[in-house]
Amino acid sequence: MEFNTPLCRNLRMSRPIFGFAHSIDVTAALTNAGGMGIYGAARDAPDAIPEKLRTIRAQVGDKPFGVDIMLPKGMPAGKTLDDLRAELPGPHRQFVAELRDKYGVPEPAGESFFNSMMRSDAFFEAQLDAVLSTDVDFVAFGTGFTPDRVKRVKDAGKPVGALIGLPKHARAALDCGIEVIVAQGTEAGGHTGEVSTLTLIPQIVEMANDVPVVAAGGIGHGSQIAASLAMGAQAVWLGTIWLTTQEHALAEGKVAKLLAAQSSDTVITRASSGKPQRQLRSRWSEEWSAPEAPAPLKMPYQHALVGDLITAVEEADITPLLTEPAGQGVVWCRQVESVAEVVTRLCGETNQALDAMAGMLDRRAPAVL
Repeated sequence: MEFNTPLCRNLRMSRPIFGFAHSIDVTAALTNAGGMGIYGAARDAPDAIPEKLRTIRAQVGDKPFGVDIMLPKGMPAGKTLDDLRAELPGPHRQFVAELRDKYGVPEPAGESFFNSMMRSDAFFEAQLDAVLSTDVDFVAFGTGFTPDRVKRVKDAGKPVGALIGLPKHARAALDCGIEVIVAQGTEAGGHTGEVSTLTLIPQIVEMANDVPVVAAGGIGHGSQIAASLAMGAQAVWLGTIWLTTQEHALAEGKVAKLLAAQSSDTVITRASSGKPQRQLRSRWSEEWSAPEAPAPLKMPYQHALVGDLITAVEEADITPLLTEPAGQGVVWCRQVESVAEVVTRLCGETNQALDAMAGMLDRRAPAVL
């Protein structure tokens, strides 16, 4: 089944599904299934981005795919990760040391994004330069769009989108010239806001006028795609549903947790990054929400505080502390499937929902008794 919305036509998509993933193979597989894969490059060093995007291009040919980058507000200027670590409060350092001892976490053996990089204006600008040096078809700002950055993307001949969580964010994006608004409700995984998807989407559609809106946040079933289309969105943006696909190849411990999770098994916490992030509930989130725990530091100081610990937890597969950014749509992660199988299921469910709605509604005038 193909959906021919104006946005799909403009972006050469046959199915109204954007898929965000920190995985080259998921990105390529979704594009090859008729949607648009969006590679999450926010954690990549700038010089690593071109080669990763070339790898995706080799898998998809001339089919469209995109990339997402982000720069949260309030990042300190002119500081290194070592500078931030030197400023960390003693009680916070002590709490992290106690967690390490309590769960038997070793020192990290190597480097990851969490313990070796920090977001800054210079880092972000270098990432954007790297993206624009490639033939990627679509660029999305998770955060960090400005009129100048949006213009640079357009001047490079690439459509540009932005993720927003509030109407005021949508207004700022429209004023900057953003061409696709991804309206993300609080049900979404990762960094998210407080307004529900069902409430947010109609507001943004009404505000956006002719600018296409993509619905995001907790979506993992075709009936939700049908509902999004009914609210005026022209496509959906999914992230969590790809985590348990064969192509993502996530660690087995994480996959097991995702497959077992219900919507209520996600929680918003600042413990991983310093900004509100929806992730799987775990001993990690519970330890940081305990009465005796210190309040998480603001980004990027929390990142500097816990980066080594998170890296070591993943390296050593410390199961109780393992977590993953995931939305409330995790309930639809029921088995390990290929990306193509997930897309086929979603489209079938969407068709069923649209047919059921058409059969249920009778818009004729009621009979007069």
